[in-house]
Amino acid sequence: MGFLDNSGDIILDAVLTDHGRKVLAKGNGDFEITKFALGDEEIDYSLYDTTNVNGSAYYDLEILQTPILEAFTDNAISMKSKLVTFDSLELLYLPVVKINQLSSSPSNTKMHTSGSFIVAVDSTTENDGTNANGTNGIGYDSVGNPVPGILFGSTTSQGGSVLVDQGLDTAAKAPSETLDPSLYESSYTIQIDSRLGKISNATTGISISSDYTDDDFIEYYTVTTDDALAYNNTATDQAGQVIQGPRGSSMNFKISSTDNLRDSNYLFEQLGSTSRLDNKAGTSSQVYHIDTLVRVTGINTGYTIDIPVRFVKFKSL
Repeated sequence: MGFLDNSGDIILDAVLTDHGRKVLAKGNGDFEITKFALGDEEIDYSLYDTTNVNGSAYYDLEILQTPILEAFTDNAISMKSKLVTFDSLELLYLPVVKINQLSSSPSNTKMHTSGSFIVAVDSTTENDGTNANGTNGIGYDSVGNPVPGILFGSTTSQGGSVLVDQGLDTAAKAPSETLDPSLYESSYTIQIDSRLGKISNATTGISISSDYTDDDFIEYYTVTTDDALAYNNTATDQAGQVIQGPRGSSMNFKISSTDNLRDSNYLFEQLGSTSRLDNKAGTSSQVYHIDTLVRVTGINTGYTIDIPVRFVKFKSL
């Protein structure tokens, strides 16, 4: 990856993503470009200078001459911030997507005090499996209460979940106002490292079907408001809400662990490290851990958030 000189002629540098090249290589006539995205990761709009003594033609000169990133094929890291077009000229606020740690339904959605959502990959790490007298599990505290921020990667019907809310996060508009349809997210994409976890239904804990997995092991899921994971957020008060103004949609999901993590320590030893977490006995257990990100993107607006996730597995006391 490098930078392209943007100080003279306009440059158009376009490439297919790894997934696009894979489809093209099949040679069966299925390849057809139906959508494309534009991004401006490298642009700093604070460089727009209305005080330039040479006049308005020079206000954006430094922006226009900013070196731009050359196109690269890794769709897992390209264009986190996508450009969007809105027809209405009266929009004063644009929607965001935020993690909601205030809700307790259908399951606790708080992040762990360590600063990420923790996925306990097997039943021993969750709650000592079938050993009622065990003390190694990290999913419950010493008095039997579920620990906030612990997702059960094996027994997915239990444990916490991840909730994201979408809408206008401003006090200038009342929550009871209807969100402009052009700003409403009816579908999202979720990206996760397929070696580590799967996206699951927050109510049933059952893994959902993915769209595809790219050559970097990133698995893609599409979730719409027609699914059980995403739904219209009709709340008009502030209780349990992180969006101040008009609400759009919400999405609630869990993360199940893969057999790679449940049945083997290989990936933990290759990609992770060890740390300690409080256990049922009121002491602490040593655990393997791997840190990763789960990316959620609104398909309509392109707004993206990265959710910190740590997969853990009991190692010893």
